[in-house]
Amino acid sequence: MSLISRRNFTRLGLGATLALGLGAGLSACGRKPGNNVAIDPDADPSEVIDQKLAQQEGTLEWAVSGNWRNSTDKARDKYRHPLETLNFFEVKPRDKIIDMWPGAGYMTEILAPLLEHGKGQYVAALFESQAPEAAATTLMEKYKAHLDGNKKLYGTPKYTAFGPESPALIEADSADCVLMLLVIHDWIAQGIAEKAFTDAYAALRPGGILGVEQHRADIGNVQDPGATNGYVQEPFVRQLAAEAGFQFVAASEINANPKDDKDHPFGVWTLPPQRLTAPRGQAPNPEFDGTLYESIGESDRMTLKFRKPQ
Repeated sequence: MSLISRRNFTRLGLGATLALGLGAGLSACGRKPGNNVAIDPDADPSEVIDQKLAQQEGTLEWAVSGNWRNSTDKARDKYRHPLETLNFFEVKPRDKIIDMWPGAGYMTEILAPLLEHGKGQYVAALFESQAPEAAATTLMEKYKAHLDGNKKLYGTPKYTAFGPESPALIEADSADCVLMLLVIHDWIAQGIAEKAFTDAYAALRPGGILGVEQHRADIGNVQDPGATNGYVQEPFVRQLAAEAGFQFVAASEINANPKDDKDHPFGVWTLPPQRLTAPRGQAPNPEFDGTLYESIGESDRMTLKFRKPQ
């Protein structure tokens, strides 16, 4: 795989993450936790939450249904299926979980309260401090301020970093689960995908789980070395994991979307939630009709589970 210059950091992935994070993703700052939960009567049937469990503090259902989560994130649940996805990854309230590049914190808002209540540990592996964009620093500052501003709900998350020059994520053989959620294309673009899997392997305890959710490309002859449209072939991801030492456990179609033909003018970012109307780096095009892409919804995704051998 050819190495991609760090100058392309924005062009190939980080920019959309930052744009989303600096917008609605952190809009719940200051919101207080409560016992009330809101169950969407029109929710995807596969994501219907047991009402009794949702009312029981400390359950995953409670965390997914929490009234501290903002409406933008909750609207994405029908595409992200957080309850089913985290159950598939065998997430438990007592676990130590590393979330690599959590972005605006969609999954943070579920995991941090869950792990705080269960006496586990949420570890956010943020962008490396020398990330070449001021926006990256701004996002990380807002992310930390949001979590640190409500310790009753989020506890005391641990912050670490991942990037081209970053050291070990945490102490070796200590994490129960590492999550790579919609970020592998960014790492491919920067030439650090292999490092990501190697660092995750080192951090996990023997028997620990690596959970992957990634925009899924149709299988072809060669994986685009820059992942320029945001999609990655599943065999390529499995190869990265295997080369790092992981054992494949299972694949799930939880986050599949057969409507997504992967043929979009501005890559995967044409679809919700980014909804680009022009190429990256260009001003939005008010004449662009995004109706078709809105009807598709979010991308077709692979959901893969790997294990570090005992």
